[in-house]
Amino acid sequence: QVHLVESGGGLVQAGGSLRLSCAASGRTFRTNAMGWFRQAPGKEREFVAAISGSGGRTDYADSVTDRFNISRDNAKNTVYLQMNSLKPEDTAVYYCAVSQFTFPRQPTDASEYLYWGQGTQVTVSS
Repeated sequence: QVHLVESGGGLVQAGGSLRLSCAASGRTFRTNAMGWFRQAPGKEREFVAAISGSGGRTDYADSVTDRFNISRDNAKNTVYLQMNSLKPEDTAVYYCAVSQFTFPRQPTDASEYLYWGQGTQVTVSS
């Protein structure tokens, strides 16, 4: 059975940084893209970033480009999201996900992802 467990969320002041981790268990995902989504209160879940199975290709939402960085360690079956220059509007529950594809045709589409974690809360105070 596949499990994705996110960690690293918390409360941080605007301008600060956090590093989220998502550890997968149950099988390896070296050939699967992985991604991060987030959902703020009262809003729909939105795409944040995605990375290909090899790590050679990434994609970011416009709102986080140049501030967030997605990476992965296939030896640890783990994906990371380094978040810098955080803003109050980054406050949300962050979810990691695994795609059934090496890289989704539309990485922003949640339906391209097969497995999801339970989420970790990120709160950015002003």
